[in-house]
Formats: sequence, structure tokens, C-alpha cells
Amino acid sequence: MLAARTGAAGSQISEENPKFRRQSGLSTGGKDKSPKKASENGKDRSLSPTGQTQLRARQLALVREVEMNWYLKLYDLSSEHTAAHTTGMPHRNLGKSGLRVSCLGLGTWVTFGGQISDEVAERLMTIAYESGVNLFDTAEVYAAGKAEVILGSIIKKKGWRRSSLVITTKLYWGGKAETERGLSRKHIIEEIVRAMTHVINQGMAMYWGTSRWSAMEIMEAYSVARQFNMIPPVCEQAEYHLFQREKVEVQLPELYHKIGVGAMTWSPLACGIISGKYGNGVPESSRASLKCYQWLKERIVSEEGRKQQNKLKDLSPIAERLGCTLPQLAVAWCLRNEGVSSVLLGSSTPEQLIENLGAIQVLPKMTSHVVNEIDNILRNKPYSKKDYRS
Repeated sequence: MLAARTGAAGSQISEENPKFRRQSGLSTGGKDKSPKKASENGKDRSLSPTGQTQLRARQLALVREVEMNWYLKLYDLSSEHTAAHTTGMPHRNLGKSGLRVSCLGLGTWVTFGGQISDEVAERLMTIAYESGVNLFDTAEVYAAGKAEVILGSIIKKKGWRRSSLVITTKLYWGGKAETERGLSRKHIIEEIVRAMTHVINQGMAMYWGTSRWSAMEIMEAYSVARQFNMIPPVCEQAEYHLFQREKVEVQLPELYHKIGVGAMTWSPLACGIISGKYGNGVPESSRASLKCYQWLKERIVSEEGRKQQNKLKDLSPIAERLGCTLPQLAVAWCLRNEGVSSVLLGSSTPEQLIENLGAIQVLPKMTSHVVNEIDNILRNKPYSKKDYRS
């Protein structure tokens, strides 16, 4: 799957620096004006947005169970043959598309072709794959293209069926020349929506999505696609963690309910800030100690950074009570949002990846009471007066 990035043409802004990642734009449209369903006794009955989401989730789960049982019976198989059963990894639809992705994916930003060796990269992918992960994310700009090459080489070496994997890459920050970056026809054949439609029609990709687009831009792309009978985006890649909530919790749900765009989120540990390693400063071996990550160090030692560390200390007792680590709690917190199709993990060691994958075991413990406890500590829950009941 391809994802188109936003950015000003000719911009010299570094892809590595989240300080320059564009913020989400204004939400579009109003409330869903579909008529409410009537109950059996003729009276109107309505559910809260959360209740509606849970009802739809149960309905979809029932449909998938019926389809899976039919398939297994048709080919004389049992549930033990499915990846979800053998690994315990839940899968979710990517937005309202039919594409099923593991709720945890493996990202390659900073690590592949840079921070880690090819051998460690192979070990990480093997652990992820054997744990039920089918989603692997990369981009043409990661390590100047090396990340894509390493990812492909490992898949070929391991002999994994390509049909069992979902590979996402992103375009915009390409080469150094003006014609080697951006979203022009020269770079990806044509204007964005038409180009992505062409790429899919040619069999080079099966779906396309966006990365760091505003809600207004995504809605515009959808409108263009529908107007000219082309293929619209199915997902948006957005930053989402305990300290970054507005876009995923307020703006993207509207797009999901109106046009079916799902959320694939990244940086669940806020570039390592939530890992706990920066509780007493910046360790010499950490990412924030590197010269090219001075922006991260500045964020950690700032007044806001110190406040965040204090909040993390307050969250630690909750993690201890649930029998998990703080990173596992943070990842599970992201997954508890049913609007999130998949959370991309970034790990530099097998131990980190194994720990983060353990968030799957914490997810069932994320009750409304636990979530409210976390919200009371964070005090940053975004407010939305939108009602998406259908």
C-alpha cells in the first residue's frame, strides 16, 4: 500500500524531525444526518457514540466469524490453522476497506539501514512475523531508500508468502533533485489521486492512503476521487500517543464515519519518551543523545517534557496493578481506541519488540475504569461535540 505525504514543494524540512510535521487541519462537514433506527415498540432509541461503535464492532465480528467458519468448512480446515489462533494477534479492518491488518505493525523509521544492523533488522522482522504481525511499514526516505531495500531482502530471504503480508511505503521525500521528491507526475506519475488510481490499476499497489494530511485535504482527495470515478484513500497515518490525541480522537473519527478512512498510528511511545528511559535525564546511549536528534533532547528537558515525565511516574502504579510495563500500557492504551486499525511499533532491539508486542495481553484489561484513571492523570482528553450515530 502506498501513502502520500504532504509538504511544500522544494522544502528543505527534514523528514526526521517531527517538529516540522504538519498539524491536522479543520474537521469538515457536520453531523451525520442519517435517520435514527426505531426500536420494536415504535419508540426512537439512540445509543451513545461509544455504544454505536461497540455495536458495529460486534456485528462485524459476527459476520467475520460466519465467513471464517464457512471458509474453514469448505476446505476441511479448523480454526487452529488461522494465524490469529496460533499467535493470538488480533486483526482489524483498515478503515472500512476489506483489508485485514494485524493491530500491531512494525515500522522501520530510524532503525532499518541506520540505527541497527541488517542482522538485527532480520531478527526483528522474524519475531514480528512469528508473533502474527502482517503489517510492515517503510518509506522511500527512510535511510535514503535503504530501509525499503532491507525490508524486501529479508522477505525474500525468509521465503514468506507475499500474499500473507501487508507492506506500506510512503512517497514525497525522495532524492535530492527537485524532480525526485514531491507528489508530481514526474515523481509518482501524476497528480495524487489520479496517480494512486493508476498505480493500483497497474497492479503496483492494492490500496493507497495518506500520511500527515489534514482532515480537509483527505476529504478533498475523497471528493476528487468520487467526482472523477477514481480510487479514494483508505487510511491516514497519524501520530498518536498519550500526549498527542487531538487528530486521532476528534478529527479522524469523522472521516471514518463519513468516508470510511481508517487510522494507522505511529510513535505510540512518543519517540521513546514514554519508555521511561528519560525519567532521570538523557542517557548517553539513547536516541536523544545523538546529534541529529537535538530536537528530541530539547523536548525532553523542556518544562513540558518534565511535566510529561511526572505524569508517567503517576501512571506507573496503574501499569504495576495491571501486571505490565509502562510501554505496554501505552501501546495497549492506543489499541483500546477502536478507531485505530493498527499501531506501528518502532524497536531497535528484539527485547524492546517482544516487550511491546506484549501489549496484546494488556488490551483486555483496558476497562473504562482504567481508561478514566489514565485520563484523570493526563488531563488532556480532547473535547468533541460531534455525534456520529447512524
